[in-house]
Amino acid sequence: MLAWLAPDGQRILAARAVRTFAYGFQAVLLGVYLNRAGWAPWQVGAILTATLLGSAALTAVFAATADRYGRRRILMLSALGMVGSGVAFAVTTSYPVLLLVALTGTVGVTTGEVGPFLSLEQAMLPLTTSADRRTRAFSLYNLVGALAGSLGALAAGVPALLQRAGLTADDAFRVMFLVYAALGMVTLRLFSRLGPHVEAVTVAQAASGLRRSRGTVLRLAALFVVDSLAGGFVVQSMIAFYFSARWGAGPDVLGPVFLGAGLLQAASFYAAGRLGERIGLVNTMVATHLPSNVLLMAIPLAPSLAWAIGLLLARFALSQMDVPVRQSYVVAVVDPEERIAAAGLTNIVRNVAQATTPLVAGASMQLVGLGAPFVIAGAMKIAYDLLLFACFRHIRPPEETGRMPAGATPRAAAAEPVPPAPAATGRTPWNAP
Repeated sequence: MLAWLAPDGQRILAARAVRTFAYGFQAVLLGVYLNRAGWAPWQVGAILTATLLGSAALTAVFAATADRYGRRRILMLSALGMVGSGVAFAVTTSYPVLLLVALTGTVGVTTGEVGPFLSLEQAMLPLTTSADRRTRAFSLYNLVGALAGSLGALAAGVPALLQRAGLTADDAFRVMFLVYAALGMVTLRLFSRLGPHVEAVTVAQAASGLRRSRGTVLRLAALFVVDSLAGGFVVQSMIAFYFSARWGAGPDVLGPVFLGAGLLQAASFYAAGRLGERIGLVNTMVATHLPSNVLLMAIPLAPSLAWAIGLLLARFALSQMDVPVRQSYVVAVVDPEERIAAAGLTNIVRNVAQATTPLVAGASMQLVGLGAPFVIAGAMKIAYDLLLFACFRHIRPPEETGRMPAGATPRAAAAEPVPPAPAATGRTPWNAP
């Protein structure tokens, strides 16, 4: 079924699935567990903030050093951090310890993922398939993450079952944190089996960072800041608050709505890869993102809860189609040795930007109106779409121009890559000529 994706690519997908499943249930359980431990809301918020800041900091460090010390080694180190954080939450409620653990950036605080794994995997994945299948690989990468995260969120109900079996509530939570640590070990094992062909192209290029593509990546990063600032106005918790305050919708309504939204997003990831191959990556990003933002701005105008839910679901069916296409585009328009730096920078700016606007969104609800965040976010995102098309419609990835990147071949990988021949220049990608 995945003959076009090399075994190392399949291992990356498996690691993504295991990890995001763990993030899915820990993101739901963590806040409840910390509340049971007696910590004040500001202390809980500090732990969550520490995790996001730690993730951004580690992403920056790993992007700068991974090709020097080895991508596999850095991924394995991150997996060890995941193991350690799970054990720590299982054995102690000491606030200083938990705050320190949160700084590893490997604590699941969202059913999505903002951890230090992403940039390295996004740089490695293109080396496991041909250029014309790269976007499809990223679609599958995001599809696997979305489905696994949703299943993980459902697994957050396991502590209730364990309590019925006789465990105390605290012990049931500790069991789940140990399961989180165990899944970290599985992730570590998968990373340890990656071959040398996902490493930097040459030793000399390992510390190159951004060179030829610096201007392109910086312009992309600046645009991504606009998109992510807008996204911070309509994070899931803010949407839930609006539907509760405006329509009186409770968890019994919002739970199934967000489950449906997650499934629609997962399906859209798969469709995005096929669409990107047909009409081009920049065209796909704009053509799917622009109408989703019009739908977002229409939500406050809905005359009833049913209409508002319908608009929200329609928006979710389109809004994330640009994600795998964007990831594929970023690593396609830079040289292979620049991929970690490009993915790292664009991921960092997106995460930091999105963390800054929920407070502004809350203030706009109070000062302007409940629907203000939807209008502001939609307008900002439309501006992003138009600027993206204006600035990058002529900068196309190699498969759209017929120019293949260095070290790439037009064929897909169907088997284990051939070990690289020893050479003074260092490592060789699996599909090098």
